[in-house]
Amino acid sequence: MSLPIISADQRLAEPRGIKGCIFGKSGIGKTSLLWTLDADRTLFMDLEAGDLAIEGWTGDSIRPRTWTECRDFAVFIGGPNPALRDEQPYSPAHYAAVCDRFGDPAALDRYDTIFVDSITVAGRLCFGWCKGQPEALSEKTGKPDVRGAYGLHGREMIGWLTHLQHTRAKNVWFVGILDEKLDDFNRKVFQPQIDGSKTGLELPGIVDEVITMAELKADGGDPYRAFVCHTINPWGFPAKDRSGRLAQVEEPHLGRLMAKIRTPATPASDRLTYAPPPADPAGADQSQPQS
Repeated sequence: MSLPIISADQRLAEPRGIKGCIFGKSGIGKTSLLWTLDADRTLFMDLEAGDLAIEGWTGDSIRPRTWTECRDFAVFIGGPNPALRDEQPYSPAHYAAVCDRFGDPAALDRYDTIFVDSITVAGRLCFGWCKGQPEALSEKTGKPDVRGAYGLHGREMIGWLTHLQHTRAKNVWFVGILDEKLDDFNRKVFQPQIDGSKTGLELPGIVDEVITMAELKADGGDPYRAFVCHTINPWGFPAKDRSGRLAQVEEPHLGRLMAKIRTPATPASDRLTYAPPPADPAGADQSQPQS
């Protein structure tokens, strides 16, 4: 057996999906982004039962109601992880059992994109399941152990997200609510609304893109919705662009955003620079977040 080295040509020829999260306040239009996607090639994982915003959208959907169903759909979509034992979720045994119930996984071949709405609700389902597990009970008293529940919750959520992230050939987008809070120094900070802290902290390292869908306002102009895509932005929104192809602010159209991510990239030697940007010319328009 030869050493399983993947050549550059093989790696570049592989189908690669985009994995990302889109956060924004309630009502900003996150679910409505489905209208910007090809309905025939998109599978909507509807966790919020909030599909009134896409009434008339002609794509297919699934509606998991429990954390167990969320894990089952994840392994059905992403396939088995051969490194796991049979009793673990996402293992070959788990995958085989799910295929026996759901049927041939080739039925998913027609979908290019999985749209998960929302990671906030997935976190709530996960935490509710975790509170009923033995790890969430004190060994001495038998009473609920909140620390144990949150520890299990963090591992479960990271395992679920990581498994979906490894679905190489498909795009997977998670949407979630963004909270606005004040820190100890009365400064405005933004945090994803997810139970526990572990998931929110590790999520940017799992996905390719972290985008905030926000309402911005140019000086003297009307407010408008936009995607904020760069980690360094003047509003402090959570964002990250691993592709290197996106501007700081992009139009809120997920279909065109993915098309831009797939365009040829600027050579790394040209875009990986630590020089400060030139000063803005006098009178340049500065966008401000709308509160």
